[in-house]
Amino acid sequence: MVSLAEDLTLALDRVSFAKRLGLEPDPWQESLLRSTSDRVLLNCSRQSGKSTTAGVLALHRALYHPGSLVLVLAPALRQSQELFGKVTGFYRTLSRPVSSKGERRLSLELENESRIVTLPGTEKTIRGFSGASLLLVDEAARVANDLYASIRPMLALSGGRLLAMSSPFGTRGWFYDAWVSAEPWERYEVPATQVPRISPEFLEEERRTLREWWFEQEYMCRFLDAETQAFRREDIDRAFEEEVEAWDL
Repeated sequence: MVSLAEDLTLALDRVSFAKRLGLEPDPWQESLLRSTSDRVLLNCSRQSGKSTTAGVLALHRALYHPGSLVLVLAPALRQSQELFGKVTGFYRTLSRPVSSKGERRLSLELENESRIVTLPGTEKTIRGFSGASLLLVDEAARVANDLYASIRPMLALSGGRLLAMSSPFGTRGWFYDAWVSAEPWERYEVPATQVPRISPEFLEEERRTLREWWFEQEYMCRFLDAETQAFRREDIDRAFEEEVEAWDL
């Protein structure tokens, strides 16, 4: 049973909340858990813990901010269910501190009127939600541009938070554009070499086994041109730059 003082600490400090769940956050995870930014991009290695951290944020929001709507999205429903599974696992670890009105395969509804809902990754079937307090986009580099355009209005009235996480997948798509843009996203880059749970020996094996294009993106957070791409992205961008010399007449 959590005391009132401890519960207040958990409500005010998401790092303490994560530790209550049995986690020991890495330094970048602590920074993210304490962040107040409304727009966050996570460019992270596979197995870096980004989905786990997102699950902590989702559950904390639902428990300590009554009436919150938390939406979980990924390119495929199976992927968003994996993230949702982390949330429900954490919820059970805490012995359901807020009772549920409905605990289903794709959603969790609490007595405090908060909801966590898993969305399918198709633009035609996600419309209808609004007033999201927190929108989590997993495998964001593989989320289509039209799907991303469809989810942003869900934050229009609530002023909610958008957190997008992924490893890179080429120099294309909205996630890449956002990463290199001048827009005020809070950005986290976490290559596998900064993840203490991934050994140098494993990474060396992966480097030998995978082609360089895959290894650099999956583990080292580098956005690379597609292997089948005829022209480099930087060359294409340069073709559209207008460099006109002004004549002094």
